Amino acid sequence: MEKRRKVVLAGGSGFLGNLLSHWFTTKGFEVVVLSRKHFNSQTARVVLWDGKSQDSWCDELDDALALINLAGKSVDCRYHAYNRKILTDSRILSTRVLGQAVAACSNPPEVWLNSSTATIYEHTYGPAHSEDGRIAASPDAKDEFSIELATSWEEEFGKQTCPKTRHVLLRMAMVFDQSGSVYKVLRRLTSLGLGGKMGHGKQYVSWIHSVDFCRAIEWLVFNETSDGIYNLASPNPLTNNQMMTLMRKVIGVPFGLPASKLMLELGAFFLRTETELIIKSRRVVPTRLLSEGFEFEFPSFEMSLNKLKSDV
Repeated sequence: MEKRRKVVLAGGSGFLGNLLSHWFTTKGFEVVVLSRKHFNSQTARVVLWDGKSQDSWCDELDDALALINLAGKSVDCRYHAYNRKILTDSRILSTRVLGQAVAACSNPPEVWLNSSTATIYEHTYGPAHSEDGRIAASPDAKDEFSIELATSWEEEFGKQTCPKTRHVLLRMAMVFDQSGSVYKVLRRLTSLGLGGKMGHGKQYVSWIHSVDFCRAIEWLVFNETSDGIYNLASPNPLTNNQMMTLMRKVIGVPFGLPASKLMLELGAFFLRTETELIIKSRRVVPTRLLSEGFEFEFPSFEMSLNKLKSDV
């Protein structure tokens, strides 16, 4: 029997959706993006949905190879009450309605990959978290809401009963790529001489190069024994100080002004974001991917930066 060739990206109009849309299209797949707003895409067919109600978009799931859910408002915002509701609803309601739509399919997707975040793990300077790592909030990291959000999101995914569809939960680290993401921000700061450590610099950063991100997604789609929770992160997290030292080395800037915790708080306020995105120590490793035989093309941060620099 010929393998199905359609991939549906729910909430796929953003940075990660664009990466995956391009990746699967270049490999000959039909890509359908479910989006709240129409946009022009050179790599996908865009279908409108509201992320909470069943409609004609549900038909796209029949005969699909994979459903990849990336829907959810960006966490790069202030966590006041209004944004907290949008952050929560955009994740919970989209996951719920996708579950309803998959359950109603006569020929449902073979696999459903639902995004989550490596932020769910406890703030730590100690041993790295594998998929069975401790989940707990820390007052030092100011991450209580983030963990509540991720936990409720994962619980909603776990409630969906779709017996013919394999379920994979993606706890994702920061994805580094030229086209957008934290890399562009860090590169600019470093180029301006502002690429020093952030806070005390001891907090760990978990990351993954965009090529390995897309390769891991493809691996999980086609590996029929893969199900449950997977950490999507490089096997080599590093401290913020180490990260910024390598940024300066690769970009060729000898000096970078550090940013104190007070400076980070002030900057986050004016940029309408949260310091937790910087000060939380996320030390996560992809234990299950490695144990199942996945090999990273860019396992080290310096290797990843050199590749990104050469792609300019």
